[in-house]
Amino acid sequence: GVGGGALPRKHIVNLFNHLHQPKFAATEIVNSPVLHPAVTKLGIQYAKGAVVGSKARCLALLKVLNQLIQDYETPPEKEFGRSFEEMLNVSANHLQRCRPFSVSMTNALRHIKMYVRQLDGKVSVSEQKECLLETIESYIRDQIEKAEEAICSSVQDKICNGDVILTYGCSSLIKHILEEAIRRQKTFRVIIVNARPRQDENAMLEELVQLGVRCMCVLINAVSYVMPEVTKVLLGAHALLANGSVMSRVGTAQIALVAKSYNVPVLVCCETHKFTERVQTDAFVYNEIGNPNDLVLAPRTRDNAEAKPMLADWETITSLTILNLHYDVTPPELVTAVVTEVAILPCTSVPVILRIKPSDVTY
Repeated sequence: GVGGGALPRKHIVNLFNHLHQPKFAATEIVNSPVLHPAVTKLGIQYAKGAVVGSKARCLALLKVLNQLIQDYETPPEKEFGRSFEEMLNVSANHLQRCRPFSVSMTNALRHIKMYVRQLDGKVSVSEQKECLLETIESYIRDQIEKAEEAICSSVQDKICNGDVILTYGCSSLIKHILEEAIRRQKTFRVIIVNARPRQDENAMLEELVQLGVRCMCVLINAVSYVMPEVTKVLLGAHALLANGSVMSRVGTAQIALVAKSYNVPVLVCCETHKFTERVQTDAFVYNEIGNPNDLVLAPRTRDNAEAKPMLADWETITSLTILNLHYDVTPPELVTAVVTEVAILPCTSVPVILRIKPSDVTY
């Protein structure tokens, strides 16, 4: 695995045998004749977790595609479009091995490839490149930036003075929404739910506190204690699946379930570039496994610098397996509505949106 040697077979939960565990050899990467250095660098950033979050990973990919287009030189006797697509496939396969693509990345790549295939071979290569660069620029502008602005402004009507908003997963979109609400001088409190192993919530907490919002941070196991005072739950999403399920950071489904039992509305904010035709009813058929050692706690000791983390030797305990899953799936009945740039919809309307979006060829 990345950042913690491969685990012996006995430590893999059989139920999750089929899932990706990051494996790649550095030797394949360094000075690879087929990979652009920008692709190599991005792969390492994905694998190490230096670039995380659906939107950030997608933007990073598009930025590298931009670079690839500019630097690409068509081999003699070849057509730009075809040979570029081959190189794109090799690069994408490499990135996929470093870390599986998010839905936002798959959709962006599919969109760009569709335009690569439609290039007019009769015009000069520089014009074809220009056309592709414009495609990327307009994708970022329309699908990502404008979509975020539209969602941000439509959610503002749902935030009222005196609201207590609970959020989880530290989505960049949710952060943007809350900042806009502050700019509009609404008074509300925020409860940020935190769960190990990721600590992104701390950054969100600091930013909101600096903006003068009353915040409270709780661990996920305390959600049912704070839910009675919550008026709205605002969540981001990794992807929205065709059956209306929401795929998001692991823990989201628990929060939606607790909210439902207290009759608190759950709003999922998700741009349509994260919608997928994939259908999934549980988190087992497809997921991503993180490094189990991230879940092993370092001891809280002041004086003993050499103290070993709890469970330091867990790999020697044959009956113990530590599972660090990235995502879970929230069924549509736990979500009140999905806020997209098109409209505020029930989750079950995902297929409608997929139908009206420009039909990219599926493959």
